[in-house]
Amino acid sequence: MAICSSSEIIKQIMEKFCGKSKKKQGGPQVVESKKIKGTVVLMKKNVLDFHDVKASLLDRIHELFGKGVSLQLISSIHPDPANGLRGKHGKAAYLEKWITTITPLTAGETAFTVTFDWDESMGVPGALIVKNHHHSQFYLKTITLEDVRGHGRVHFVCNSWVYPAHRYKYHRVFFSNKTYLPCQTPELLRKYREEELVNLRGNGSGELKEWDRVYDYAYYNDLGSPDKGPDYVRPVLGGSKDYPYPRRGRTGRKPTKTDPNYESRLPLLSLDIYVPRDERFGHVKFSDFLAYALKSLVQILLPELKSLCDKTINEFDTFEDVLNLYEGGVKLPNGPTLSKIRERIPWELLRELVRNDGERFLKFPIPDVIKEDRSAWRTDEEFGREMLAGVNPVIISRLQEFPPTSELDPKMFGNQNSTIREEDIEKNLNGLTVDQAIKNNRLFILDHHDALMPYLTKINSTTTKTYATRTLLLLQDDGTLKPLAIELSLPHSQGENHGAVSKVFTPAEEGVEGTVWQLAKAYAAVNDSGYHQLISHWLNTHAIIEPFVIATNRQLSVLHPIHKLLQPHFRDTMNINALARQILINAGGVVERTVFPAKYALEMSAVLYKDWVFTKQALPADLLKRGIAVPDSSCPHGLRLLIEDYPFAVDGLEIWSAIENWVSEYCSFYYPTDEMVQEDSELQLWWMEIRNEGHGDKKDEPWWPEIQTRAELVHSCTIIIWVASALHAAVNFGQYPYAGYLPNRPTVSRRFMPEPGTPEYTELQSNPDVAYLKTITAQFQTLLGVSLIEILSRHSSDEIYLGQRDTPEWTSDAEPLAALESFRNKLMEIENRIIEMNNDSRWKNRVGPVKVPYTLLYPNTSDYSREGGLTGKGIPNSISI
Repeated sequence: MAICSSSEIIKQIMEKFCGKSKKKQGGPQVVESKKIKGTVVLMKKNVLDFHDVKASLLDRIHELFGKGVSLQLISSIHPDPANGLRGKHGKAAYLEKWITTITPLTAGETAFTVTFDWDESMGVPGALIVKNHHHSQFYLKTITLEDVRGHGRVHFVCNSWVYPAHRYKYHRVFFSNKTYLPCQTPELLRKYREEELVNLRGNGSGELKEWDRVYDYAYYNDLGSPDKGPDYVRPVLGGSKDYPYPRRGRTGRKPTKTDPNYESRLPLLSLDIYVPRDERFGHVKFSDFLAYALKSLVQILLPELKSLCDKTINEFDTFEDVLNLYEGGVKLPNGPTLSKIRERIPWELLRELVRNDGERFLKFPIPDVIKEDRSAWRTDEEFGREMLAGVNPVIISRLQEFPPTSELDPKMFGNQNSTIREEDIEKNLNGLTVDQAIKNNRLFILDHHDALMPYLTKINSTTTKTYATRTLLLLQDDGTLKPLAIELSLPHSQGENHGAVSKVFTPAEEGVEGTVWQLAKAYAAVNDSGYHQLISHWLNTHAIIEPFVIATNRQLSVLHPIHKLLQPHFRDTMNINALARQILINAGGVVERTVFPAKYALEMSAVLYKDWVFTKQALPADLLKRGIAVPDSSCPHGLRLLIEDYPFAVDGLEIWSAIENWVSEYCSFYYPTDEMVQEDSELQLWWMEIRNEGHGDKKDEPWWPEIQTRAELVHSCTIIIWVASALHAAVNFGQYPYAGYLPNRPTVSRRFMPEPGTPEYTELQSNPDVAYLKTITAQFQTLLGVSLIEILSRHSSDEIYLGQRDTPEWTSDAEPLAALESFRNKLMEIENRIIEMNNDSRWKNRVGPVKVPYTLLYPNTSDYSREGGLTGKGIPNSISI
């Protein structure tokens, strides 16, 4: 794969033109024309959108008047003298038998034949133009030419919506599944390649419509609704030092009337927010999403649901009331409330919400954490285990100095160092001193203090009453973590600059002390739940990846090898993020209603984005940063885990290594030398745009890779794929198994720790369960929160998993195809190893007291056709939910 120099390109062009001229001088040429049969696979709009009953009829009428779907092949070696350095077009051919071809009653693909007249002197077609003269759009999947002389089969992977031709100011051009670096692209296809990227970038102005294919950037200025009043104002995220943020996709909607810096919002329940049409959910995914979103949406629609509880308004009175959500559901109210519900929800939707047991409503599946044992979640062992194998296993770090210290500016926040002392924990150190425990790498910490303390005054001014927490744990000989102490801290009453006011709680099993300890663990879990949802999940996967999606489509052609490598890992991400901005993370949305930072949730995530470092998203770098691992060349992956039984890290390093090997093999095929990386114009513009635009608030950071070597390219692509696939799977699909039972992972605390001598403390003594339930997430928030995470934790039935592609012919290059097969085989080995470890009783953290095996990083490559659902396993290619 030699580097294409400008002189070589000119020479190739001259040879083509000169050769053609000499042939003409030799006398009349015999044109060899041949019929080429093709197969076009598409999905009609009326199949995908059953509401549009006119689509099928009107498209047939257009066919009768000669307005069909035409295709024109484009030569990659025969120039069109009237069209610059572009390949010559063949004669237009039309899809055959549109009127008589039967469309499946259920959503599915339809295959049409097409016959091309092709001048064989024009060589192998490298691209084609599709023109849709129908009334309706269709989804074009593939086009296959069956017998091209001298080449055989030519395949085009399209996967794109094609709207009626009048919607475009340019031709819809599709390329064959050949892969080219920019300099290797056949000269007569280059203009088409370049123009397609220009079309995808748009002109940066105007409101974008559904048929637009524009990828562009915007700030997060669409979360608030200032026209509704001050309570709905939220800061613009991105473009400022105070609130830096990754960019999101531009929609171009008009500004609000109150403030031109804010983009106007769609009606609350509208799901028609703009994303490029090819980024929207497929019909199966959209159907799944709507079906499981009903419960969540109906709760927003109906304030009457707040009065559904049997006794105390908006409270669970016992743990049995909580369990009834899974065993019996919530009973539909009789009388006026039921009438209002039936008035406001179409009966066919209400019927979906009412289960087979009569007038029961919102019955949820039993979360894994309580399937085998109703109380094991309350044990200290399970509390510690979930930091290693639960839904947020990416925060725990090794304690390297005691007492723990703070990095908050003492001029602003005073003394924020920990008040935990050796006498608080020495009795639980299994005979070690603190110094010995630190020296032997036995002390660990779940530290949410510095992240939350700057916001606690604001957060606690709402109905929330919570703390900034530090949790110390001891690594025991059997590999489990034993909690030693939990510190609950509040800002000083005289002002934040006076430091923290802290209390330390230690383990107890019985009496009021045992109840207080359970509450202390609940406050720590509230911190961890909020941080997980806003930072580990939303910011560090969803929001971080979107700029990469946009830049890849703007700067890397579909012909580019890195586009082909990364594109599967971007599927549905822009769509799910757009829906999140519409109904989840917006002012008054589901997240603000259910997670403790409430109206400050996204603002807080912007402040924490200041600490984001791209290179630290690599799993090995993350483990080193947290002190969980140390470099060791004698160990697999070059790291030695200091917690040997750390399921997320053990499985994660295997997955990381497999991804890295696959990316390395793939990139080595297309980039034999570092010089080819440096001279790839599209690649360099892509990386520059990610840094300067997509993550523009971080553009001056020194840690950005330069992408001047193949090693830098491999490492950066591995990080992107890891974050979009395995990391997201690890922090997303365990939500319902662990947090579907809210007492285990409460998202809100509504009152502070009861003080001796108060009525709350008396209640704590006399009825500890009631006191616990009155402290954590209320009933209405629980219904809303559990509805949300049930949706987020479900795999779609059309999911595509790591190691898989949506078509086996995604490239025509044999070596990358073989490398992908090797990658998939490696993932299957990892699956088998995970199963073996989960069945090995030596690894106590892999199953734990709740008997939930760790399968969140189980690749699931061996069962391609498996149905979706709450499986708690499988690594999808992309952030698709």
